[in-house]
Amino acid sequence: MSALPRLSTIFLAAITTLVAVLLYSPLFVPIVSSFFTISHGSVDWSSPTLATYVALAENHDILAALRTTLIVGVCTVILSVVSGTLLALYYHGRRSGRSLLQFIIFLPFLMPPIISGLALLIFFREIGLERSLLTVVIGHTVFVLAIVYRTVLTRLQSMSRTLVEASYDLGATGWQTFWRIILPNLSSAMVGGAILAFALSFDETMITILVTGTQSTLPVRLWAMMRLGFSPDINALVALILMFTVLLCVLAGRFLIPRQVATERT
Repeated sequence: MSALPRLSTIFLAAITTLVAVLLYSPLFVPIVSSFFTISHGSVDWSSPTLATYVALAENHDILAALRTTLIVGVCTVILSVVSGTLLALYYHGRRSGRSLLQFIIFLPFLMPPIISGLALLIFFREIGLERSLLTVVIGHTVFVLAIVYRTVLTRLQSMSRTLVEASYDLGATGWQTFWRIILPNLSSAMVGGAILAFALSFDETMITILVTGTQSTLPVRLWAMMRLGFSPDINALVALILMFTVLLCVLAGRFLIPRQVATERT
């Protein structure tokens, strides 16, 4: 009987490893090939080089797209964290309209990005708002709002109600309770949600293509480069975007996972 659980464990481990290899091995191809020269469609594995990354650092179009991406990401994070936190506080303190509120928040995130982008494009056209970085920021905020909202709401629901009650019993006002009790408990969730929101905004392509104006973000620039065929520049750019996204996800986990584990243990 003891051999059966062992075989089950080995089988599940093998399936998990196979799935991980199939999912993540394609990600390493552009990363590895970006360090080698590509000539006539084939990779010269005998000549590792950093020339492609040096060329990217000197490409003014790439640098301009990166600057645009960072501006959009920072603005998106600020708007999504502020609005997501306020919506989470409203949801936690109200009983009426909660289902409708969650439906409105999660719908743009759950719909295919092309549908969300088209809906935003039609909306901007109807209200007479020209496509620009402002429309991109609005589109990204609508898209990533659900992540920040859910992250903050989960932390808010796990926070002990006795902390707030004790604050009121000691004579604190509502603002003092929020500033000294609620906000410090939500801070790590807000930071983690902000990092995830920035990662999603940094990688968003489909919505950006539909609502952007004359300025391109980095993923849109990469999309335009890929239409002309794969090149060493594309491999290097893909590698940098992948590594930066992974770094953001790991960083977000450091703010979210330890507190969740501590909450479960208590």
